[in-house]
Amino acid sequence: MPAVSIIVPCYNEEATIKLLLQAIAQQDFPCADMEVIVADAMSTDRTREEIAAFQKECPHLKVKVVDNPKQTIPSALNYALQAAQGTYIVRLDAHSVPIREYVSRCMADLQAGRGDNVGGVWEIEPGSSHWVAKSIALAAAHPLGAGDAKYRIGARAGEVDTVPFGAYCRQTAERLGGYNEDLLANEDYEFNVRLRQQGGRVWLNPEIRSTYFARPTLGALARQYWRYGFWKQRMLRAYPKTLRWRQALPPLFVAGVVFLLLLSFSSALARILLLLLVLCYGLVLLGASVPLALRQRQAYLLIGVPVAIMTMHFAWGGGFWWSLISSLVRR
Repeated sequence: MPAVSIIVPCYNEEATIKLLLQAIAQQDFPCADMEVIVADAMSTDRTREEIAAFQKECPHLKVKVVDNPKQTIPSALNYALQAAQGTYIVRLDAHSVPIREYVSRCMADLQAGRGDNVGGVWEIEPGSSHWVAKSIALAAAHPLGAGDAKYRIGARAGEVDTVPFGAYCRQTAERLGGYNEDLLANEDYEFNVRLRQQGGRVWLNPEIRSTYFARPTLGALARQYWRYGFWKQRMLRAYPKTLRWRQALPPLFVAGVVFLLLLSFSSALARILLLLLVLCYGLVLLGASVPLALRQRQAYLLIGVPVAIMTMHFAWGGGFWWSLISSLVRR
């Protein structure tokens, strides 16, 4: 029986799934003590073919594919948990690549009792070679895009509110009842909220690192952050005290812009305030992009980074308000 089960939600990840499996096979943790459970949401591309090809190339690593007919991330994680046989669980994504020591460092921290859910930091890479994708990756790692999320902007080892790809005992997941399938995003955060409410600790170790491939286009980025904002509002209804300042700012900013825009049709003062707000926001975005452009020696970042950050803010804030308004209408 394997000691570690690595669970992976997956849908149409033909471009990156093999990179993940290769990185797992190259871990300094024994392959004989690991298994990989890929919960596939009925992919329509060549994801399963890529997995089958890897299994032929690397038969010493056990890889099992289970169907995820509900086609959501939390349901994928729960299906994978049901199929897992390991004492410990490591949750990874199909568009991530962990460092060689990822599993062993997670196991060391768990066995040392540093946390009940242990994780590390993201090293965000572009989802393609296009300049927009490169801008998105830098924006996602910037404090204006990531807020105070320690796993994106780096931190010292210590207790945190959440980690992106956690490692924990299978008994912990069973005690918590798995992942909440009523939330189609923020499932890791909500899992960790319940863990902390039961007295557990979430531990971040910056030496546990993985490469995360950001969304390659502004459209994909907008859909991702709209989904984050939409489901964050739903989660806050159950856990209102978990709201962080970084999560409150985008909805407040979007509401302010919309409010002043509507008033500006009949009020000169509103037009002035709106202009000042837009100018201040533009200067902040420019202040974020100039150092990156100079450091990278790429002029396109002066446009790409502000547009990417703006996309994140407006999509997250818009999704949050749409979720709130639609909930009130249904009531």
